[in-house]
Amino acid sequence: MDDTVKYLTHILESEERRPFQIITANPIMVMKALEEPDYMKVMRDAELLVPDGTGVVWAAARTETPVQERVAGFDLLHELMKAGEDYHWKVYLLGSTPEVIHATAEKLRLQYPGVQICGVRDGYFKEDQDVEVIADIRKAAPDILLVARGADTQEPWIARYKEQLGVPLMMGVGGSFDVISGKSKRAPKLFQKLRAEWLYRLLREPARAGRMLALPKFALKVLRDKENMTKPS
Repeated sequence: MDDTVKYLTHILESEERRPFQIITANPIMVMKALEEPDYMKVMRDAELLVPDGTGVVWAAARTETPVQERVAGFDLLHELMKAGEDYHWKVYLLGSTPEVIHATAEKLRLQYPGVQICGVRDGYFKEDQDVEVIADIRKAAPDILLVARGADTQEPWIARYKEQLGVPLMMGVGGSFDVISGKSKRAPKLFQKLRAEWLYRLLREPARAGRMLALPKFALKVLRDKENMTKPS
């Protein structure tokens, strides 16, 4: 986590300030990429992937390319906000419902007064409104764009419009706004310590069971194919 925050701080404070997409990858996203070429391209084209998911950390160790620790997207969001107070970064929030996005903005303003929340927009817009949304983000000129539209949508949307958006750091944050706003709760510390946040989410939202089927598939693939797995160049 420390290395990631230092690296991203360098990216944000560099003179280049080119569009930069970070993906916080979990096993469900990895399996989706393996099954869908378009999604694989989104992940390969991202400037940085970090292991958001205990399964990815476990798999990396199994394939003899270990990573030091999990870099959870929710925690990374807060670490970036902490760092942003020193640099007075501007942050744009995109996604979720109008109620959640405005509540999230208010909570973040109170928690990190040194960071400027320079714009908010809920995630309920259609493809023909993308131009309008992009224009609003460009006008706000944020240093960081946080997008909460679900893994199936947010990463491809960022990748599709990355160059047009021109934001120095863009990251999908899934359900983080729901937790920050108070709409939902993050897994208790015990589940986090046991690395079983996925189980807590499943217990609270049984409808997620279909998506969770990707987890045993992921584990079996790692065990079966670990000798043939390589890190993409």
